[in-house]
Amino acid sequence: MPKPSDVAAEVERSWVSNAKAWTAAVRSGGIASRRLATDDAVTAAVLACRPARVLDLGCGEGWLARALSAAGVEVVGTDGSAPLIEAAREAGGGTFHVLTYQDLIADPVRAGFGFDVVVANFALLARDVAALLLALRNGALAPDAALVVQTVHPIAAGPPYRDGWRTEDFRGFGDGAHVWRPMPWYFRTLGSWLALLRRTGYAVTELREPLHPETALPLSLLMTAEPSSLRAAAGRRRGSPPGSRR
Repeated sequence: MPKPSDVAAEVERSWVSNAKAWTAAVRSGGIASRRLATDDAVTAAVLACRPARVLDLGCGEGWLARALSAAGVEVVGTDGSAPLIEAAREAGGGTFHVLTYQDLIADPVRAGFGFDVVVANFALLARDVAALLLALRNGALAPDAALVVQTVHPIAAGPPYRDGWRTEDFRGFGDGAHVWRPMPWYFRTLGSWLALLRRTGYAVTELREPLHPETALPLSLLMTAEPSSLRAAAGRRRGSPPGSRR
């Protein structure tokens, strides 16, 4: 089992090495699943929360920030890859910072605070992300805020259906003109995702499975959650005793 520090370093090296190829693939529409469903799905999920300010974790070259900015949302994007942040800044659409997840764990308001939505779009790749989710919950989120997470759907990822490390080789991304550096990522089952969110103080309010328009197979798992204390408070305001089911 790889050490968390080793994985974090390898993920960072991958995104630095792949920055040019990734930017080209995203901006050319070279990733079919994103073009067909997942980009629109995560944009709609964030906008459904009616945010004024959004923190885009692992923002990459900034496409989501640009989409949200075009809808009138103020966006701050963070990424550990300096080349990707440079590409995002050049394209505009938000304020962008080179920050790793360890940076945000150490100082969860380093990119700002009072965000109405924190979105992680295919960006929670490590096994140990609980500390990050807790830090954001306790520091960056505004009252009545939401967490939006889009990740690989178990069906799209393929077997085996159990938590564990996998390798993304980026095969089929873009036009094949670039050499990609493989990247480790940690696969979670649906139950594991729900347990992780519950353990870090979030309650899932909506779960979506964006579908391929032709095969009708799910391309991603898209979860909207909010701090569970807010859910409990909302229930009490509606007259429900703590722990009751509605």
